[in-house]
Amino acid sequence: MATTDRQATTLALAHALSAAERGLAVIPLSRTKLPALRSPHRATSDRTPSDRGTPRHDVPGPTAPVCHGECGRFGHGVYDASTDPRRIRRLFAAAPWATGYGIACGLHPHFLIGIDLDTKSGTDSSAALRELALRHLFTIPDTVVVLTPSGGRHVWLSGPPDVVVPNSAGRLAPGIDIRGAGGYLVGPGSRTRHGVYSTAPGTARLAPAPCPTALLRLLTPPPRTHHPTPPATGEHGQGLVQFVLAAHEGQRNTRLFWAACRAYENGIGPDLSPALIDAAVHTGLSEREARSTLASAARMTGRRP
Repeated sequence: MATTDRQATTLALAHALSAAERGLAVIPLSRTKLPALRSPHRATSDRTPSDRGTPRHDVPGPTAPVCHGECGRFGHGVYDASTDPRRIRRLFAAAPWATGYGIACGLHPHFLIGIDLDTKSGTDSSAALRELALRHLFTIPDTVVVLTPSGGRHVWLSGPPDVVVPNSAGRLAPGIDIRGAGGYLVGPGSRTRHGVYSTAPGTARLAPAPCPTALLRLLTPPPRTHHPTPPATGEHGQGLVQFVLAAHEGQRNTRLFWAACRAYENGIGPDLSPALIDAAVHTGLSEREARSTLASAARMTGRRP
């Protein structure tokens, strides 16, 4: 059994490195499809010997610090995702029980959006998607499709860099879940408790196709009230702040992280940070959480906060 697990880990690493070559940021996953590395900010006293090889992934306790990787350690879920082969090898070396890999959504260069067509909800999710396409006049283009062990499908689409698609479950239609910014998709070649994920015939070498505009409108929440921002950061900076202000509960941290990444990538991160923090606090985040998220964005984009 141990040899089989080692082989599964080796194969998962190979698939993950191949995905990274295509610009897809990856993390190791356990057989449960959860990130293989547990948070370094949880106490270890609740871990028993039988837990070895199947790390827990509980939400950090009330005394745990808000951290998205600024501490420099692994175990921050999708925030660990990388396209750097050396970092990926270190991630898998730290998780020798990993048998799969996750692909982070919403990141440069593909800004991946995953349409998860489930089969376990008792509804025909594929028919629901076709009905939406007919009603809103869009067509799903030829793109990467990943087949799940349960008979479902993950349709990969590429979003525009200035639009953040939030994660959702059943909001678009029953049986259709969306993986967007802050989420991840199980990569093809991953082995889980229920079987192996694989690409549908003829789609393995395709790039994620652009998301149809009409579908993109369905996936993004409506904007909220306009609030002025400092003119020094220009229209782009104002747009990023408005994006944070438009966040609903459950999207606030994801939207702030994405906006901060775009700000640092465009060289306006330091100037825009106060406005982004104010906007995040306005939506309900604490100033401490907002500053931690900005620091994480600076680290991920290679800038100093």
